Amino acid sequence: MEWTDEAIVLSARKHGESAVIASLLTREHGRHPGLVRGGAGSRARGLYQPGNRVVANWRGRLAEHLGAYRCELARSTAAGVLDDALALAVLRAACAMAETALPERHPYGRVYETLAELLEAMAAEAGGLVARYVRWELTLLAEIGYGLDLTACAATGSNDNLAYVSPKTGRAVSLSAGEPYRDRLLALPPFLAGAAPPGRLVPMGDLMAGLRLTGYFLDRHVQSQGGKPPAPRRQLEALVAAPRRTTIY
Repeated sequence: MEWTDEAIVLSARKHGESAVIASLLTREHGRHPGLVRGGAGSRARGLYQPGNRVVANWRGRLAEHLGAYRCELARSTAAGVLDDALALAVLRAACAMAETALPERHPYGRVYETLAELLEAMAAEAGGLVARYVRWELTLLAEIGYGLDLTACAATGSNDNLAYVSPKTGRAVSLSAGEPYRDRLLALPPFLAGAAPPGRLVPMGDLMAGLRLTGYFLDRHVQSQGGKPPAPRRQLEALVAAPRRTTIY
């Protein structure tokens, strides 16, 4: 069997002396692993960096086999963010979450498209990367079957003053309806309730609330090593929480 597809590199781990097993998020074939002969060599090492866009050719005797990749670089995202700690943290977190949350060989076109858009925003040095990343995690949750309903209050049906999210149902709750139960609800930051378009400055506290919100449901529904989010996701949250500034681009 053989196919060619657009892909985003999620990870590459060494296999033997010179090969790597690359995990790619492909447009049509989902998260798909494959052996790259010579992938650990100096000529190919930079190609298989998380976040890079490639054109991947996969060959295998049967569809369920590991198979082998040959890839060509389409866009080097990783090299462009090495000097930007925040952008690099977002890139690593997104690739690690896709690796953790998505089952192998099942296409998730919307996840691929929105991750590609996030990478393009990094390449363009666009603002609001953390807010964009949180929105991408909402898309990831929705596509794997655990979408949140943040459009209207679960109690009143109104879309005014949405301030909380039920940890049981994933539905939004208004400020007035949720106030008596606020200690048992998750905070819904305004930028996820439609108050701030992509690219705008968002207060650090709201970004942290967004990461905690999506993180709660990812922890609940996505199996990860030791029951914790992958290390790059935890590192991003720690970076955003660092007392450096009150707003993050």
